Amino acid sequence: MTTYEVMRLIWWVLLGVLLMGFAVMDGFDLGTAALLPFVARKDIERRIVINTVGPVWEGNQVWFILGGGAIFAAWPMLYATSFSGFYLAMFLVLATLILRPAGFKFRSKLDDARWRTFWDWALFAGGVVPSVVFGVAFGNLFEGVPFRFDGDLRLHIGISLLGLLNPFALLAGLVSLAMLVLHGATWLNLKTGDVVQARARATMPVAAGIFVALFLLAGLWVSHIPAYVTHGVHDGPSNPLLKTVTHGGSWLTNYAAWPVFWLAPLLAIAGAVGAALLRARPLAAFLCSAFTPVFTIATAGLALFPFLMPSSSDPGSSLTVWDASSSKLTLEIMLGCVLIFLPIILAYTAFVYRVLRGPVSEGSIDSHSY
Repeated sequence: MTTYEVMRLIWWVLLGVLLMGFAVMDGFDLGTAALLPFVARKDIERRIVINTVGPVWEGNQVWFILGGGAIFAAWPMLYATSFSGFYLAMFLVLATLILRPAGFKFRSKLDDARWRTFWDWALFAGGVVPSVVFGVAFGNLFEGVPFRFDGDLRLHIGISLLGLLNPFALLAGLVSLAMLVLHGATWLNLKTGDVVQARARATMPVAAGIFVALFLLAGLWVSHIPAYVTHGVHDGPSNPLLKTVTHGGSWLTNYAAWPVFWLAPLLAIAGAVGAALLRARPLAAFLCSAFTPVFTIATAGLALFPFLMPSSSDPGSSLTVWDASSSKLTLEIMLGCVLIFLPIILAYTAFVYRVLRGPVSEGSIDSHSY
């Protein structure tokens, strides 16, 4: 048996793991779609690119569903606040994500250049828009989200879609896009050949350089954003109004207190640089690029801890690891389910990628391909 405080910490880590899993597994899908019109110029080249992700994107999407399910069950107040507050942004993401299966299924139905071009750009939008919006969401966490709870814990939200598009959030969105474009380029470098591989390989150092520059700029910006400090118990009931929150320092305060945390941003940068330098070794480059989303998310999570969603309207209403979780019993039951099903998901994923190993070539494209 563990304490309520430890269970909350475990589920904070698991939430991060699920977000990282989504960024790594579905991230190269999004990055590949964002690169589609640029690395593939002929129809056969675009079919090759689409067929690198067509058989696996649905399985990769499981991580997105797992992340949403974990937030719903383990962090219900976070789920209610974020999905209500970011409703229009979430709708935009879901609408563009729907374009992916439609594009995969419908593109090949007609042998018409205009028809296929339309779906190519639909797939492009389905890669770019979610990549940017996810980054914008993270950026708004550092700026604070306009919401508050009244004395009866009724939620009052002052969020608008345009309000989310503040300068720092847009910068975070560009960081996310560059990161996933790099990841998509390393995937195409691994799974294609000839001219498509050459174009993807040429993209990698450019995407890596843009990511590193924007990532460092975002870090410098974060160091000047006023942060919050929470004062309250760690194992009490999930009521955000029972704590007090004050302003104190910047969001890099945790890094000053725990210097080991600096490994996260350093590894994020090292992953991007390593992917660019090892582009002649496709598997090594892809594994390096996977480090970038993992440790970029870790960088943000460690900076914000223990806050999950800071409030700009009423700092005392901010949601933290210590006051936004489900009950201890719920967290324990869910942990047992994770210990059973997560290894199954990992094993199945490894099996699928082993079966589908090897590059996609023009000769492997047939009438039943995407």
